Amino acid sequence: MPLPVAVIEKLAFGGSGVCRLDGKVCFVPLSCPGDEVSLRITSQKKSYCIASIAEIIHPSPSRVTPSCGLFGQCGGCSWQQISYPAQLEQKRNILAETLWRGARVPADLIGDVVPAAKQYGYRNRLQFKVSVRISELCIGFFRQGSHQVVDAADGCPVAAPVINQVLHCFRSVLRSYPDAQLVSQLSIDAGDSGVVVIIHQSGKVTAKGRSYLTGRADDFGACTGLFIRSDTQSRSEKLWGSPDIFYHMAGADADQKQVVLSYPPGGFAQVHQLQNRAMLSVIRRLGDFTPAEQLLDLYCGNGNFSLPLAAEVASVTGIEGNAGSIRASEHNRDLNNVANARFFCDDAASGVQQLVGQGRQFDTVLLDPPRAGAGDALSGIVRLNPNKIIYVSCDPSTLARDCGVLAGCGYAVAASVPIDMFPQTFHIEA
Repeated sequence: MPLPVAVIEKLAFGGSGVCRLDGKVCFVPLSCPGDEVSLRITSQKKSYCIASIAEIIHPSPSRVTPSCGLFGQCGGCSWQQISYPAQLEQKRNILAETLWRGARVPADLIGDVVPAAKQYGYRNRLQFKVSVRISELCIGFFRQGSHQVVDAADGCPVAAPVINQVLHCFRSVLRSYPDAQLVSQLSIDAGDSGVVVIIHQSGKVTAKGRSYLTGRADDFGACTGLFIRSDTQSRSEKLWGSPDIFYHMAGADADQKQVVLSYPPGGFAQVHQLQNRAMLSVIRRLGDFTPAEQLLDLYCGNGNFSLPLAAEVASVTGIEGNAGSIRASEHNRDLNNVANARFFCDDAASGVQQLVGQGRQFDTVLLDPPRAGAGDALSGIVRLNPNKIIYVSCDPSTLARDCGVLAGCGYAVAASVPIDMFPQTFHIEA
């Protein structure tokens, strides 16, 4: 029986191309819009199917050669085969379609995607999986759909160059590490200054292993701080160096000095600092802040947005559920001599309800929730009755859901700006 042939129409959130076979939606990984392909069905569901490419009969004009030799094996990037302009177009389309379907936001309110100046070499945070198979050390990423580690012997093309340099040094050191078979992951964070690595391993950290890693301190290249974390420990243990990872965020204008921010090893920070700064610029434009404003920053993290914006408003209140991030935000506040910012460690929903009970009022609420969205915090936000809500999202579906809830409470979307935080992947920040 001849294989079915189709033309890929568009891309879906999740990375796969979309076409139709006998009227049924079909998802095709590693395809490109405009590809004419023959397909092998790999999974049949009631309302859709999944297929792999048997042959590219006519490649799309947007198809390019992937930069990584592991593309298609590694479960990291999913769009290296697609030209960058086409990636941006598809991300805007996905966001627009999702916001229309979930909250009836008109497509003309969706702006152009803010492109990344760097499409490779941009990630300043990465987690590399580690396995030792028959004395062979593999450091890389899980193979697509499995927990088998694909060895990234030449590093990762989307990683910042300094991360690949440090990773190369770790390969040499870990080959002789007496507890190498226990290591499961390397977490590497690189700031504008400081490169901190956490070795994750199962079982107890042995005195022999600790002594070996401490004795090799000069062999880790640009690494400025080394930590180790066992699954028997609640916190990471410092082996040597400094825990400090610093990056900079711009002031509102040339007269306002840059804000210096740090975060603890293992703490949350944006993975693409150039686009993090671009996102702050978009927030400033949408917020149009005035000196008399009271600003509430929910899920404030280490003060990533709160502290750069503090000089533009009367006061900033930050709420974050992670105690380590709150300690970092308070440290960063003091480091930058910011007098009008206060931070509280609390769940967003609980924290907002307390503010409502105190009769607090805010002109603008800024929130940057995790992938699951704002959920229970929304009712409290509405009760605060802010004039503006600025919602930073990394998941279009939960953004659409929450916009729908807010629309039912009298709010309306004025504008949505997609930001390409993750080139070569389907992920979208908005």
